[in-house]
Amino acid sequence: MELDILKDIVIIFALSTIVNLVFSRFRIPTVVGYLLTGIIAGPYLLSLIEARHEIELLAEIGVALLLFTIGLEFSLQHLLKIRNIVFVGGLIQVLTTTGIFAIISRFYALDWPVALFIGFISALSSSALVLKLLQERSELTSNYGRTVLGILIFQDLLLAPLILFTNLLAENSGNIPRELLVLTLKVIAIIGFVYAGNRWLLPRLLHMIALTKNQELFMMSIFLICFGIASLTSVLGMSLAFGAFLAGLMVSESDYSHNVFGNFQPVKDVFASFFFVSIGMLLDIPFIIENYKLVILTVLMVIAVKTIIAGGTGFLMGHTLQGTVLIGLALSQVGEFSFILAKLGFDNSILSEFYYHLFLSVAVTTIALTPLLFYLSAPLSRIILKLPLPKVMVTGLFPLKEIELPDYKNHLVIIGKDASAVKLSMMARINDIHHISIIFDPSLAREKMNNGDLVVYGDAVNEPILKKAHVDTADIVVISVGSLVASMAIIERVRHLNKNAFTLARATLVSNVEQLYKVGADQVVSEKLETAIDMLNRILVRRLVPQREVSRILNHIRSISLGDFIEKDPLKKLSILDEFLNINITAVTVEADSIAEGKSLIDLDLRKKTGVTLLAIRRGPEVIEHPVPSTVFIREDIAYLLGNPEQINFASELLLRKNQ
Repeated sequence: MELDILKDIVIIFALSTIVNLVFSRFRIPTVVGYLLTGIIAGPYLLSLIEARHEIELLAEIGVALLLFTIGLEFSLQHLLKIRNIVFVGGLIQVLTTTGIFAIISRFYALDWPVALFIGFISALSSSALVLKLLQERSELTSNYGRTVLGILIFQDLLLAPLILFTNLLAENSGNIPRELLVLTLKVIAIIGFVYAGNRWLLPRLLHMIALTKNQELFMMSIFLICFGIASLTSVLGMSLAFGAFLAGLMVSESDYSHNVFGNFQPVKDVFASFFFVSIGMLLDIPFIIENYKLVILTVLMVIAVKTIIAGGTGFLMGHTLQGTVLIGLALSQVGEFSFILAKLGFDNSILSEFYYHLFLSVAVTTIALTPLLFYLSAPLSRIILKLPLPKVMVTGLFPLKEIELPDYKNHLVIIGKDASAVKLSMMARINDIHHISIIFDPSLAREKMNNGDLVVYGDAVNEPILKKAHVDTADIVVISVGSLVASMAIIERVRHLNKNAFTLARATLVSNVEQLYKVGADQVVSEKLETAIDMLNRILVRRLVPQREVSRILNHIRSISLGDFIEKDPLKKLSILDEFLNINITAVTVEADSIAEGKSLIDLDLRKKTGVTLLAIRRGPEVIEHPVPSTVFIREDIAYLLGNPEQINFASELLLRKNQ
């Protein structure tokens, strides 16, 4: 058996590598490649996989690790902020979807108990797939991402009650009221445990383990926390995946969450691939061929109905039309926990064999189509926006207040909702720079409006939004959005409205710089390149490399990385003044019992050790200009030092630090 599972893993990795190499050429998500790998290697096509049960166990571990990293990224504080979405939005989506599909199932001549069961398994969506896609798109904490996550959490919480409901339909229920009461008490206990662990237990425990400086021990303890809490929730009647998510929330508030996240990423990706392969293995190709019309019709119906209901839930939660479309399509598939319930229903004769295979075919197909629907969501919402729709559908039930914008000219416009754009706006406000922000996140826009900022809510790809921010009269426009395509579209529209504005764009990757320059950007800041250059600059300064040499080195790196586009970068220009850019004169007081007290300049060797120049010493009312090497420092002397910040810091240590 050990050799069988090893052989199957080799087959899965080999097929996945080949399929995803081909798919990467066409920018098709790897999730689709894993699903196709499962279909090819599964029992209904080539039957290459023998140890199916073991692969399913690896898949379950993969889902647990995926949900653990989601919890790490999200944190308990974020979860508390969306508690209304979890319970209100989740309840609306699940009950409405269940009711609609139960009614539809009646048209298939199914009894009410069976129809209600189909309604519940259709209401669930795929946490593993949707959260992975949101994580890859960096949209997990976006406005619509929070709503999607909240609804998925509510669905996961329902797994245990739905299993009880399935047993009730199968007449294997036992004492349902007692079981529900016990389940409620278990849920309260696990929530209390998570809160206590997040606040007191895990931060202290992880700190103690981190002090050992043993990375192996640290990672072993993290795996213990993840799978220990997942096992605990499984015993209490909830899913392993939900328990792993709670474990991630508990670790997220510690100082070591980023270290954990970075180390877990490759492990999580490998194991998560087994989940999508195992889903693909469920697709019954002969059944689909034999009933292709019914399968296609049912797939289209499921996607359409779930999109409308989930989107409608998002609309009731206050989302705009674009957010409504994104939420609807994100939750339009059938979830992985539905497979558990469907198998239980099939084993207990609630579902017939025909409807069980129809469910599997529809569920796997909707999961396979989800990455494509994610890709189409933004273009589809833009097409719908062109229709003559009521204003309430476009702006949402709780539209942002309209604020009066001054008729600014020669002002700064900041486009983006990422941390860079938000911090730039804050710096501009502190320095009294007239600016207007364009933010496509209603929560963030509302928060900044309440703080008194001038904000336009909307997608800057649309010219009316740009005009509202007076882009046509601005002298500088900053574009800081993550998507290359969106950045290019915004730059083109800014250029159409204002040919004279200086446009400064942020590029995530160096490879994107050329494309942004070509569509009209005046200057492009490559985020990762400039971060690395800034770090190198600090290293060179710390090593006391002359400023002119530092500038030459950094310019050479930019030249290698940016090629011809270095000509557009004003940071490349060097002059003799570069050596004096960071030079300052600073006054430092010699403290009592410091290293410098009672020592002469020649004893301290200040110039050689720190690089600073001592210009003068003030001693009471007297000023000693051009101190000689034999001049001795006494307490309360004020030394006037010439040097760059790093050099001044070194010298200050000698004048301020206590003598041991």
